[in-house]
Amino acid sequence: MTIRQTLEALAAELNTPCVTISLNTHRTHPDNAQDIILLKNLINEAEERLISEFGKRDVAPLLEKLSSIEVDVNYNLDSLHIYLSNDTEEIIRSPWAVEQNKVAISDSFDVRPLIKTLNRSEEYLILLLSQSGVHLYEALNDEITHEMQNDDFPFSENSHFIIESEKRSDSKSMDNMVREFLNKVDKAVVNVHNETGLHCVVICTEDNYSRLMQVADNPAIYIGHANIDYNNTPAHQLAKQSWVIVEERQQIKRAEAIEEMKEAVAHGNVLTSLQDIYQASIDGRGDLLIVHQDFSQPVVMTSDRTFELVTETGNDNVIDDITSNIAWNVMAKKGQVIFTSQDEIKDLGEIVLKTRY
Repeated sequence: MTIRQTLEALAAELNTPCVTISLNTHRTHPDNAQDIILLKNLINEAEERLISEFGKRDVAPLLEKLSSIEVDVNYNLDSLHIYLSNDTEEIIRSPWAVEQNKVAISDSFDVRPLIKTLNRSEEYLILLLSQSGVHLYEALNDEITHEMQNDDFPFSENSHFIIESEKRSDSKSMDNMVREFLNKVDKAVVNVHNETGLHCVVICTEDNYSRLMQVADNPAIYIGHANIDYNNTPAHQLAKQSWVIVEERQQIKRAEAIEEMKEAVAHGNVLTSLQDIYQASIDGRGDLLIVHQDFSQPVVMTSDRTFELVTETGNDNVIDDITSNIAWNVMAKKGQVIFTSQDEIKDLGEIVLKTRY
């Protein structure tokens, strides 16, 4: 599942109890040796709290899940998130640090770290069209997370060859065969896009990319192209090439979103008060939310629709960052969310919401 699909599933779950463990981690040795100790301490804390709050017998299956958690620290990024209930077991690595290493036990999961990961990261597909076959990868930022393997992918070599020797010299016949093959590839990519919502960067020759665009059922799902280097196609190189394209697209989208927000100010449908923004988000009025990536605000809820600002996180009843809740409300109701480092948005405020009405 994509991060968004995982987030939606975790956010929808209500279970007693739901255990969330979040901790900052390290990408390299020897620093990642600390992660093993920290994770063990947090698991012990979770076990003690479960036994204290629910009794050992009632949470025995969950305690067994906790005791069997294994994480290979050699693949750690900047934070690690573990979601456990009687029905769920998810371990998620994130390229974004958390404010605090902690255990949360409630009747729902603490998904705020995933919201930030989703909004500050980009998941996309990488399609590799090479002489030896066709491969489709799922990527997160500048790293490939896994290769798609289903009824379609990977494709073997182009099977659309021409047996008759006289037709091999017929460039039009050869071109038609390649187009037919690329049309099948495109339909397989469209199926994955429809399931995941992810867009695709293509690594291939200029000619094959041009042909693919001509036969594509939905060219809009392809967001760019990089030339293939047949001498250098390991996963990290493909991700590096693709990430350049995705980053450029992100910058354009952020700039366009800021301009859209500025234009909306003149029409009087932009909110800058945090309380107003929160209430509009839960009412489904949020069309475009822009948050400066350095901004966060802990609060204590005073009702379903109101809160008080506080300065300390990690205390009982404190929501560490209300912007994450706002972002999820906007996203869940089909609005757009942008986290940006561009200080230009601060002319309007560190968090601003364009409303639908």
